[in-house]
Amino acid sequence: MNAAPALVGYTAAVGFVAPHLMLRGSWSHRAPALAAAAWHALAVSFSIGAALAAYSLAMPAEHLHAGLVGLLHSCGVDVGTAQPDPDTADRLAVGVPAAIGIALVASFAFHVVRARRVRTEHRTAVDLVGRHSARLSATVLPYDVPAAYCLPGRDPRIVISDAAVRELTPEQLAAVLEHEQAHIAGRHHLFLAAVEAFHSVFRWLPLARHAREQTALLLEMIADDRALRSHSHEVLATAMYEMAAARTPKGALAAGGQNVLIRLKRVLGPRKAPHPVLWGSAAAVVVTMPLLPLLVACPPGLG
Repeated sequence: MNAAPALVGYTAAVGFVAPHLMLRGSWSHRAPALAAAAWHALAVSFSIGAALAAYSLAMPAEHLHAGLVGLLHSCGVDVGTAQPDPDTADRLAVGVPAAIGIALVASFAFHVVRARRVRTEHRTAVDLVGRHSARLSATVLPYDVPAAYCLPGRDPRIVISDAAVRELTPEQLAAVLEHEQAHIAGRHHLFLAAVEAFHSVFRWLPLARHAREQTALLLEMIADDRALRSHSHEVLATAMYEMAAARTPKGALAAGGQNVLIRLKRVLGPRKAPHPVLWGSAAAVVVTMPLLPLLVACPPGLG
């Protein structure tokens, strides 16, 4: 039996239904690293499912339920009795999935290279205008608004405004620097490039839109949690509040930003770790999700 209908249904569910289920759950803010992995697993699963669905739809039809002709017939659409050319079907069966994979890889490379170029140009300007502080292990930039951000990648930089150095307490300053160091150590710019690439290829897809938005927020929460290991909630929250109005340059990751109110509520609110059963279930879903399209295409026990 051709797996095209099942693959199309699975891919549609992942692309359109799963994002809304993810957004309805409150667990993601309690386990941001696991939630970010779940969004990426959904994107990988959708990509594999779309490629396998395209392959199945393009295969030559042998009976009513095989290939695209069979799918259309099952929906009540009369497409006649003409049979597809086998060579054309074979080329489509290989070409369409390959095109999806190439588009995703090329888009990821494009976003990585473009962001690196922007960061390199900004890093050069920062080195010319700012001054390096060995005490802070950061570049201090003359700017009259408290701000801090990092330029990750090769030769990373943490940049902080002199207004932040003046107005933040030493504890607040240390928490902010720890937040930015978490972005650099975690290579968060690559996760952002991945969801940007997925969004560029599947711009119309709810999963692509929400994965990009939620990943950016969750990565900030991951960095917040890193800072909270050695600093109090009040210290980090007040530092975030002081820098809420600061603008973030392109290609940078900042402790402030447009999601700061959501993060402030999380930092100051009651902290409840996810239940081990919930954590284990979510982790199992993250691991198995990319494999589900393969099981749909080749269900066990069917030859």
